[in-house]
Amino acid sequence: MQRRHFLKSAMLGAGAAMAGQAARAKPFAPDLADHTGIKIKKVTFYNPPNYKPSRLAQAKGVVMVECDNGLTGIGEGGTPDLVENLAPWLIDQDPINTEHIWQLMFRGLFYPGGRELQHAMGALDIALWDIKGKLLNQPIYNLLGGMLRDYIYCYATGYPWKGSWKDTARACVEEGYKAYRIHARSRRDELSVPWDADEEVRRIYQTCVEIEEGVRGVGEWAIDFHTRFDNPHAIRLADLIEPLEPIFVEDLIRSENQNVYKYLRQQVKVPIALGEHFGVRWDFNRLVEEDLMDHCRATLPNTGGITEFKKIMSMCETHYLGVIPHFTGPIATIALTHCLASYTGFAMMELTNSGRRPPSYLNSDALDFRDGKLYPRSAPGLGIEFDSTDCEKMIEITEGRSVQVLKRPDGSYTNW
Repeated sequence: MQRRHFLKSAMLGAGAAMAGQAARAKPFAPDLADHTGIKIKKVTFYNPPNYKPSRLAQAKGVVMVECDNGLTGIGEGGTPDLVENLAPWLIDQDPINTEHIWQLMFRGLFYPGGRELQHAMGALDIALWDIKGKLLNQPIYNLLGGMLRDYIYCYATGYPWKGSWKDTARACVEEGYKAYRIHARSRRDELSVPWDADEEVRRIYQTCVEIEEGVRGVGEWAIDFHTRFDNPHAIRLADLIEPLEPIFVEDLIRSENQNVYKYLRQQVKVPIALGEHFGVRWDFNRLVEEDLMDHCRATLPNTGGITEFKKIMSMCETHYLGVIPHFTGPIATIALTHCLASYTGFAMMELTNSGRRPPSYLNSDALDFRDGKLYPRSAPGLGIEFDSTDCEKMIEITEGRSVQVLKRPDGSYTNW
């Protein structure tokens, strides 16, 4: 009885002390802008050297976010007009509030951002995480929970041709890559000939036979159907190559109607990989929750940045899915090494032939690629240094813009 009375008194005393501290504490700031005392003052968009920005998808423009203390963060993706639309909302924000800023960019226009806008969001968000890591003097993977693997397996797309499919596949896996990947093609001059699905199924199958012979006993292989087939041809080719044991088969059919994969899932036994066409977690919800894929191809900056990518990884974890992102630009690839280092399940990164070493505008040790594997670097933030000397400055944003938002009493967002 005495002990219970003592514990009750102690708890009451602690509660009173906490109440007193709360009364003296600084009031909650609805704009969430005073956590570090540092504010964003400038956003600049650069075109890298020799970059031809002709596509909305897989854009590789470089975004620099600069704070009033001189600290900078680097991101990649989007186009100048889309970044210019979002960047004013970052001005005078505290860069450490990545979730707050992400919600502002995604929901501030009332209509949810489309995939092109999400791509630009991803560039800005990656830069904010770079700043956050530098502020805390930690690599980004530590901010995501720490490293859960020593390195990240890679699979190669566009590996240098060695004269035959068998020899090319063999050279790829002997270099240390986990897998050699092709897309649904049967000849190297494919764009100059008509696409006859029946003929292509036969030709592609023979190519896969050669590739499997090349990697047998050394590594794995994979194929991307590239959304080229209709249901019957996709099923037929998947059935033909099943005995060849591909590590995954990607994008069997067009991506617009995810519901079709309910049917396909019942018809094929090969491991299915999906997701390079998609953005935020709502694009992946059905695919994950209904077990319609085995590997998630979500990537950066398509998903809207690290803030969103980590949530997609958490969704995948609940269904034991692999995360094998689609290839992307050099800065986003470096960001992905941090994300995948912290993932609990199977992870593997796609690299193209040009993706093994950083471009001239980044420090030479920004990407640690050895023996077909990526090793996350322990430098703060992304661990990169950006040299804009040979880059073309496209826009520079220094003035903020008010946005219409509606908040609950605790300061959190709700749609207006």
